Amino acid sequence: MEPKLVRIGRIVGAHGLKGQLKVEPMTDFADRFAPGSQLRAKGRWLTVESFAMHKGRPLMKLEGVDDVQAAKDLQWEFLEAAGVPPKLEEDEYLASELVGMEVVEETGKSLGTVDEVLFLPAQDVLQVGPVMIPIVKEFVRSIDLERRRITVRLIPGMLPGEDDQ
Repeated sequence: MEPKLVRIGRIVGAHGLKGQLKVEPMTDFADRFAPGSQLRAKGRWLTVESFAMHKGRPLMKLEGVDDVQAAKDLQWEFLEAAGVPPKLEEDEYLASELVGMEVVEETGKSLGTVDEVLFLPAQDVLQVGPVMIPIVKEFVRSIDLERRRITVRLIPGMLPGEDDQ
């Protein structure tokens, strides 16, 4: 039986000529990239040979990815890790838990479901169709994992077709 997988990053490019990979992290737990870790990309399991932070991003070498072309072949692929998700503090959530949850305004109006969680420099953002909602208390009022519902408060101009007021 395949273990439960959690997306921990996305390969965004090659670095150098020996198969190193630049990764956009999708986790706050850098130990997921530690040498010896088993990660899945493009449907196959790979072992992390080396890992370092470079310009704020993980830079890693995976076993069997030994040249620039092999690294480029993995560009835009997600990295997944098996096992139990890390212990989270109150008000911390895994991105995989949020994807697919219904998003409603405080008035009860449904905006749709979370398509993706974007990990941007300023803060993480919920993508709900064309709507981008920063994951900060001003906008995200509550997250109910049991009901799979996120309640938000938007400001004028956040919905498509609305003009700033």
